[in-house]
Amino acid sequence: MTTTETAFDFTVRSIDGSEVDFSAYKGKVLLIVNVASRCGFTPQYKGLEALYRKFSTRGFHVLGFPCNQFALQEPGDENEIRNFCSLKYDVTFPLFSKINVNGPDAHPLYVFLKNQERGIFGTKSIKWNFTKFLVGKDGQVIRRYGPNTPPDKLEEDIIAALEM
Repeated sequence: MTTTETAFDFTVRSIDGSEVDFSAYKGKVLLIVNVASRCGFTPQYKGLEALYRKFSTRGFHVLGFPCNQFALQEPGDENEIRNFCSLKYDVTFPLFSKINVNGPDAHPLYVFLKNQERGIFGTKSIKWNFTKFLVGKDGQVIRRYGPNTPPDKLEEDIIAALEM
């Protein structure tokens, strides 16, 4: 798929309400994840944070996007989400305001990600919380991972992306 659009072309709202221009991440490797606080996969926050701490000095960022579209597993407001992540999992990677990842109100960033890399059986829609997109330094999606893929299983791909 040839496109001039990249992940760096979007603006998103951080969990504190400020606008974040993704062009600030140009040349970095990103792991973009839709997250939730009351999900069976919520303990993946620990593994995501471990990846962030291990590789952030090399230009790697985990970016968490809370989403309440799956069984209402992210019911809190931004302040509650931030506090939960900080107190329960010592999350230091950037979190953003709650978004939709599917449907007519899906955030444009997620429309881009899903168009770049389809899921199982070629579907575009996100099936559940903790779906992960690895984005290369060029802003293009390298790979999409389902919620069942634990963060530590992404290390080889992250290292390869950092060395590209």
